[in-house]
Amino acid sequence: MPSIVGPIKINSVDGGVMNFGDSFYLAPKSTSKTSSGSGSFNTGDFINTNNGVSSTNPLDPDVNDQNVSGNA
Repeated sequence: MPSIVGPIKINSVDGGVMNFGDSFYLAPKSTSKTSSGSGSFNTGDFINTNNGVSSTNPLDPDVNDQNVSGNA
């Protein structure tokens, strides 16, 4: 069943699903991996983070973590 959608303004899309009208099957797929040290994702004003010895190991011995290529 068709639908009429009026004017739309999209400022930013950061992942997710947008659907206008009818749909039979929506299945978005994505994977990501983040390696970061201690205190790296702190946000705000006047942050003081005191870390002794901090180590992040970005090496990953197994090649595949989350496979989405064969999913329907």
